[in-house]
Amino acid sequence: MLVKKFIKHYTSTILIGVVVLVAWDLLTRYGGLNPVIFPELTKVLSVFTDNSKELLVGLSSSFKLLVPAYIGSILLGIGGGLFLGLQSRIRAIFMPYVHLLSPLPPTLFVPYAIAVLPTFESASIFLIFIGTFWPIFQGTLQGVLIIDKHYLDNAKTLNLKGFDYLFKVIIPAASPYILGGAGSALTLSFLILTMAEMFGAESGMGYFIQYYTDFAQYDYVIAGMIFNSAVILIALLLFEKLKKRLLFWTNLKADSD
Repeated sequence: MLVKKFIKHYTSTILIGVVVLVAWDLLTRYGGLNPVIFPELTKVLSVFTDNSKELLVGLSSSFKLLVPAYIGSILLGIGGGLFLGLQSRIRAIFMPYVHLLSPLPPTLFVPYAIAVLPTFESASIFLIFIGTFWPIFQGTLQGVLIIDKHYLDNAKTLNLKGFDYLFKVIIPAASPYILGGAGSALTLSFLILTMAEMFGAESGMGYFIQYYTDFAQYDYVIAGMIFNSAVILIALLLFEKLKKRLLFWTNLKADSD
């Protein structure tokens, strides 16, 4: 049932993918492309059957870096954004530092991450955290700052304070921006993860691509790219599903409009 629903919803998307695959197969067989750089589709597909264990081990290795970094950025990003959003005096002091540090790319911290942290894994987790923290923090902060004053006045009228005020008013009202920042951070986390693994890992999704690139085995390289893309797509689709469930009230509002 779920498969039929998925196919029905993404029929056009699937058809485009099929056309691309057919075009790729025809061009590699009869189009005169370099067979080393552009291997036949059958060779690429055989990588998935012959090296499925290696791909899955790399996936597990990658998620050991990505998951703790992303969870850390979620906790500290939301917590920091809520705190600064609700404390106007402290916000006025620290906002210049936010504007100064948030645009810096995580790659600038690579030398210090390698020099200070004891292992490649800890350095990678730190870099992913740095890259994903700011979108979540800024999304949360923005969400808090633009809450309609009427909601806050109604909360004061109802004498809501402490956790009730935070979890019944502030977080629900800011949640679209919080989840928007979390979605951007999730996409960015895969980008930083792949970059880190291509330069210093001994396993992982990015390492798989870099390793076989060094040996000019482009059927493995393309298979790794497809595998990475599929993992990222599934992660983003699952996040969007979670986002819609958490923000069900925005969908009801859109339907009523």
